[in-house]
Amino acid sequence: MAPPPSTAVPPLAALVVRILTFICLIISVIILATNTIKASDGVNEAKLKFNHFYAYRYMLSTAVLGIAYTLIQSAFAIFHVSMGNRIGGDGLVQIEFYGDKIVSYILATGAAAGFGLSVDLNSLPVNGSDIEDFLNKANAAASLLFIGFLFSAISSVFSSLSLPKRS
Repeated sequence: MAPPPSTAVPPLAALVVRILTFICLIISVIILATNTIKASDGVNEAKLKFNHFYAYRYMLSTAVLGIAYTLIQSAFAIFHVSMGNRIGGDGLVQIEFYGDKIVSYILATGAAAGFGLSVDLNSLPVNGSDIEDFLNKANAAASLLFIGFLFSAISSVFSSLSLPKRS
């Protein structure tokens, strides 16, 4: 009798998804961290940075947390691809499964916070291409964070398929 087909995802595919997650998150952090404008009312000039807003700081924090987690899991995935077996056995598979779930939800909330604040700020009666550029960059960072969430969610599905089958 032939063994049942494996539902586990090839380790290389899991590694590629983690690398794509990392790339989206790192670009999101770069865009958000460099997002500043100089606003002027004719008399006073002020420098507006992303960190003046709690939602954008939260967005940055979630992206950095996602980067750290993705780097650690990528190292384990590289080991799995190169050696053919996992570090830690079934215990690490459980940690990877729950970690992927938690991190993907955290990334989703960070993207939602960024989108929400951008919508709120966009509704203010302030005109100017500088403000629009600021909000567009924040939306770009939130979009990349959301794409990172999608890749992280795919990775979460992959890790769920790697769980040991219990009867």
